[in-house]
Amino acid sequence: MPTKNTYCRLSNTMLTLCPGSLILLAMLVFSLTANAAQITVLDSDGLPLKDAVIEVYYDAETSPPEQENIYQRNAAFHPKVLTVPTGSYVAFPNQDTTRHHVYSFSPAKTFDLNLYLQETPPPVHFDQAGVVVLGCNIHDHMQAFIVVSDAPYAATTGAEGMLALPTLPPGQHRLRIWHPRLDNNQEIWWEGDINNADQLEVRLELNALPPPARNLSPLQQRFRDAS
Repeated sequence: MPTKNTYCRLSNTMLTLCPGSLILLAMLVFSLTANAAQITVLDSDGLPLKDAVIEVYYDAETSPPEQENIYQRNAAFHPKVLTVPTGSYVAFPNQDTTRHHVYSFSPAKTFDLNLYLQETPPPVHFDQAGVVVLGCNIHDHMQAFIVVSDAPYAATTGAEGMLALPTLPPGQHRLRIWHPRLDNNQEIWWEGDINNADQLEVRLELNALPPPARNLSPLQQRFRDAS
């Protein structure tokens, strides 16, 4: 016969927990989360960094390819940083009322989507790992990044600069962190190690400079004025 302090019952599909059970439940929740690694990415002044890409390498299959979108809206790319597994496809729908010309000259993927409005071109296949820098040939201020990853786990930090990792296999695992403002050549990564018990705080020194302004051709100026 269970004691009063450990008795739990279902009443009208609702679970009723008494004080002793609440303590056990709290211990269970803590045991499930205490070993989850967490990473916080900050700049050199201690401010959280949004859009930092975190890769963790361990003995597991790579993530399956995905199909994603980067939208063009209000003369900007959304999202600004997208992380996808190697082999994924990304489409670039235009939600503006002016045409865009999306392109990349990055070694990981070179492509060119000529002027278009609502007729979204076929998705682009990103079959090589690396950082792909996106631009618009009409609006020079538009820039975005696709990080194509062959790591078993890769994700992007939110506004708080924090990312909670899934449960990792035992032992130390290789960790890489990238941010758009880390370096001008967009190929520099912070590297370290992590395990399930770590609560890491990584500070990045941001050295990338804003892209220099360039003279517009008459066609570029015409489409920029139209936007």
